[in-house]
Amino acid sequence: GGREGLLGRGSCQGNSVERKIYIPLNKTAPCVRLLNATHQIGCQSSISGDTGVIHVVEKEEDLNWVLADGPHPPYMILLDGNLFNRRVMLQLKGTSRVSGLAVAIAKPSPPQGFSPGLKCPNDGFGVYSKDYGPQFAHCNKTVWNPVGSGLSYEDFDFPIFLLEDANETQVIKQCYQDHNIPRDGSGPEYPLCAMQLFSHMHAVTSTVTCMRRSSLQSTFSINPEVVCDPLLDYNVWSTLQPINSSGKVDAEKEVVIVATRIDSHSFFWNIAPGAESAVSSFVTHLAAAEALHKASDVHLLQRNIMFTFFQGETFDYIGSSRMVYDMEKDKFPLRLDNIHSFVELNQVALRNDSILWMHTDPVSRMNESVEVQVRKLLDILSNSSVGANVTLQEAGYSQPLPPSSFQRFLRARHIPGVVLTDHRTAFQNRYYQSMYDTPENIRMQYPEGLSPEETLEYVTDTAKSLAEVATVVARALYRLAGGANNTSAIQADPKTVSRMLYGFLIKMNNSWFQSIIKPDIKGILGDVPQHYVAVSSPVNTTYLVQYVLANLTGMVVNLTKEECLNPEKTPSSEKELYEYAWVQGSLEPNSTARVPYCVRSTVRLSKALSPAFELRQWGSTEYSTWTESRWKEIRARIFLVASKELEIITLVVGIAILIFSLLTTYFINAKADVLFSIPRDPGAVAY
Repeated sequence: GGREGLLGRGSCQGNSVERKIYIPLNKTAPCVRLLNATHQIGCQSSISGDTGVIHVVEKEEDLNWVLADGPHPPYMILLDGNLFNRRVMLQLKGTSRVSGLAVAIAKPSPPQGFSPGLKCPNDGFGVYSKDYGPQFAHCNKTVWNPVGSGLSYEDFDFPIFLLEDANETQVIKQCYQDHNIPRDGSGPEYPLCAMQLFSHMHAVTSTVTCMRRSSLQSTFSINPEVVCDPLLDYNVWSTLQPINSSGKVDAEKEVVIVATRIDSHSFFWNIAPGAESAVSSFVTHLAAAEALHKASDVHLLQRNIMFTFFQGETFDYIGSSRMVYDMEKDKFPLRLDNIHSFVELNQVALRNDSILWMHTDPVSRMNESVEVQVRKLLDILSNSSVGANVTLQEAGYSQPLPPSSFQRFLRARHIPGVVLTDHRTAFQNRYYQSMYDTPENIRMQYPEGLSPEETLEYVTDTAKSLAEVATVVARALYRLAGGANNTSAIQADPKTVSRMLYGFLIKMNNSWFQSIIKPDIKGILGDVPQHYVAVSSPVNTTYLVQYVLANLTGMVVNLTKEECLNPEKTPSSEKELYEYAWVQGSLEPNSTARVPYCVRSTVRLSKALSPAFELRQWGSTEYSTWTESRWKEIRARIFLVASKELEIITLVVGIAILIFSLLTTYFINAKADVLFSIPRDPGAVAY
């Protein structure tokens, strides 16, 4: 089945008749179907698309017309973004009078908060269970995302589209006002304005069902019809001191792991701005990595530091569970034994009074040796914030860990670790995993009238505050790795943070990103960045994190293009230790030519595909089993529809004319020899 290609195009390529009848809606995002071991979630239309008369719902009273009074069901609802909540959606789910839904994005974001995610994210796939800290399992102690409505995890049997463009929303409202407004309590007159949504999904029931169907097909069929694909991508990782990527690290070599997630999610497909839930933390992580690499004596540190960026964490820890699995199965350069300690950055942009909370796992701290190391870890972190505008505080023993990749490592062994967040208990983020987790949510503000280039370089307050967090983290990591010198020189750069925030949140296609990526992937620089893990990999986020990390921590080496692309031919390249990338470089002043160069770094990708699919355990309760359904086409359009009476009259008249013409033809045919007899030649008169 087709996939990405069909989203952007409307049906404008049709003939002029079609153009006169239909107005395609091009700036839309669908809700699609995802499946796990036991459920299907999301939305779909019927196989030939769903059609209905448009009704605009801007306040709850407007729903009565759709649910009860309106004479022309089924209805397509244009729903105000502020009414897109669980209560309204469950009312619509329970009626057959609704054939679909178009949601207009709320501007400004709903003040009461909106999160279609779960109240207890990734529940059951973290470390807490009936066997490990049962008092903390299922968020018994702390509900992390109290605004979570769980809407993303419901199953709707009608299509739901997001209208991203206010102009298109206006066109629909205008059409509604011209044709569909109820007059004096009675129904409106025909013709009526209608909408048609196509988003038929091929997969049904669960991952177990759809993967079994796909694998049966691929066994017996020449061109198998795959109905669903696992969510997959790549984790990005690098080390402070180079290690042999194809070998194994010595058993006694210790490594400190720093980790963040790089993906997010919302109710709609590929709409995942994730400003606070992902971007704020991985940008801080990248800035800390740069600050550490700039320190003068890092090659002398007794412990190595590994910077790790996990992909697919939103969907039950895809990336981290795979890395742990690979470490256990000896398919990764590091083993779990090499891990000295673990520091994770989780949502850090919305700090109150610049407090950063340190969360630890109370269960593993019962163990004496773990407790000693965790204590040391917390002390190093607290001391690193001296002189910085960040206060570190402990969340305490009574609290479990928030949802974090570290939990997957704890499942495998008791590693001393800490998760840093801007919240002590429930998330500060009121828009967790929603379309409103935007730059405004982390209070990014730019002055009026800046050019794109000036915006890229403008240092916002958000960037300054995240740079402070990065500085503290970098200093703490230096100490954790055994560094003894004064750390005041280790400083994250707010300018770098500004550029990253601009690139990952506002506009990917900017001059800095253009200059640091390979020429053959410059097509990935779209407009507004989205951080959904998807099924075709690597996604833009992965590539960009990879190249930003290489740019910030790598080194420009004097190699030609040929040597850079084939480093194994250069004896001094140490191919096992380093990765080489030939990047575009920036534009020369006043010309369109770029100055490309070669970057040497330790940045690598590792698979982020849930082990459930490697093991073919599609019903796994231990590993993530999320798949995304395939579809043929996704599009939306509006048009005018005539009354049933007029349609029937037209049909009847048409049939009558057809029968009349058939009869006429029959009679003419039967009397053809009379009607069309050849007259005698008047010249041949007999005398």
